[in-house]
Amino acid sequence: MKKKPADIWYKINPILGFIAMVVTQDIVLRFFFSKKKIIYSGFSIPQNSSIILAPTHRSRWDGLVLTMAMGRRITNKDCRFMVTKSEMSGLQGWFLKRLGCFSINQLSPSLSALRYAIGLIEKGEQLVVFPEGKINKYGKKLVLKEGLFRLSRLATRKTDSIFIIPIGIAYSKVSPKFRSEFCLSLGQPIEINNYLNFSINEFNKFLYEGMIKAEEIALKNVGR
Repeated sequence: MKKKPADIWYKINPILGFIAMVVTQDIVLRFFFSKKKIIYSGFSIPQNSSIILAPTHRSRWDGLVLTMAMGRRITNKDCRFMVTKSEMSGLQGWFLKRLGCFSINQLSPSLSALRYAIGLIEKGEQLVVFPEGKINKYGKKLVLKEGLFRLSRLATRKTDSIFIIPIGIAYSKVSPKFRSEFCLSLGQPIEINNYLNFSINEFNKFLYEGMIKAEEIALKNVGR
């Protein structure tokens, strides 16, 4: 039997996508959080470029908050999340696939997963990669994995213009509580072609600084 292309398996279901957007943004986030703030601070979305969003990851709420700030209503693009294999199992995995998420083995990414991610970038989709690879609680230093720089560097062979956007997300409570606040701050876009001669450690240090700066702005705006 002839295999279906990957983009058929991971195509966003328009009905589920619309329902998820309304439920999460218009009901859940609006009801749970008392105050929501997005700081663009002179930020402009690079036109005709491929975008990789690189947010800090402090809470399970991060994905919903990010989608409100940079999802279809704002950028006219869906957020295509790269998640772990364990998150794509069972009923949760069924929904995530139809909302445009895809899995990758962080320790040993398969060639097909890398090709799929590069294909999304090439098509101009908006890819979301948490550089830490997991939730990292406040008080712990961010430790960025090597995968994001490797992936973006590979993608430059297929796409001329790729921007990585460092993002900081903060909550008024370390563990978000009912009627607490959140703030998302976008840093300055990083054009990957300008850093191809960097080592992984050099680039991660540069990205780390951008993420921390954005998070500090977000923390200040929630009173922390």
